[in-house]
Amino acid sequence: MAAFDLDGTLTRRDCVTPFLRRAGGSRLWRTLVWNAPAVATSLARRDRDRLKKIAAGALRGLAEDEIDRLGRAFAEQVAASWLRDDTHSRLAWHRSQGDTTLIVSASFEAYVRPLGALLGVDDVLCTRLEADAGGVLTGRLDGENCRGLEKAVRLEAWLRDRGLAGTELWAYGDSAGDEEMLAMAARPIRVRGVKLTADPVSVRS
Repeated sequence: MAAFDLDGTLTRRDCVTPFLRRAGGSRLWRTLVWNAPAVATSLARRDRDRLKKIAAGALRGLAEDEIDRLGRAFAEQVAASWLRDDTHSRLAWHRSQGDTTLIVSASFEAYVRPLGALLGVDDVLCTRLEADAGGVLTGRLDGENCRGLEKAVRLEAWLRDRGLAGTELWAYGDSAGDEEMLAMAARPIRVRGVKLTADPVSVRS
């Protein structure tokens, strides 16, 4: 099976900030200004998890259905224009071999899940936005940001629940936030600054 990071691995660019801008609009900037001390501390510490939680606050009070609608439209844009040709081709190769394929990403489920459907993957593990019983976003994350150790925790649980713990794992990532997932894999493939060939036998992990 093969697990792919999204931002910078399957795509050529970050997806989180553009989606937050689209969904939050001016609310995003107001939220960042209101939380300026915490934002500054998080930036200084490179604490992306804390920054994600602060930014999610900009979506508080928005309807989950509306965010899902925006997510579907955003996923179509990503699929049409933002994919890396080489890693997208590698994903297609895994699918052609009958391998189970996953996207494991810190990006938001609102667009990762419809993007996964467009790309034909079997499932997605990603960051979720919390909604109340009425379908309104609370401004909090539902669980942890799916980055770093959390990626490995989610992936291990997914494999265990499906009886796939012994399956040979290929993992693709581009950043420090993927290292724990890459460490799980029999074939860890770091794609930052690398152009993958069509023939996976020639990949050097």
